[in-house]
Amino acid sequence: MKLSDVLIKPILSEKANKQAEKMNRYAFVVDRKANKLEIKRAIEAFYGVQVEEVNTMVMPSKLKAKYTKAGFIVGRKPAKKKALVTVAAGETIDLYGNV
Repeated sequence: MKLSDVLIKPILSEKANKQAEKMNRYAFVVDRKANKLEIKRAIEAFYGVQVEEVNTMVMPSKLKAKYTKAGFIVGRKPAKKKALVTVAAGETIDLYGNV
């Protein structure tokens, strides 16, 4: 798998920001087929930091329903894989640099 296909997007939430400040841990949505070694290589290549640890979890798909003028619509949100990446002490990833 190419390194550019591994990372989909960073997760920017309050919980992820607190973990980044306190534990140097950053959250990313990654490709479902990517393993921990590929995720580590991709983070180190794109952000230029030393990765200490990678934890992954697969979030199952969710059933979503809404009421509209056309009636009751039921669908599913796709499953995704999250990666929690712990960076070496003293290093940071600037996720807001391009905003």
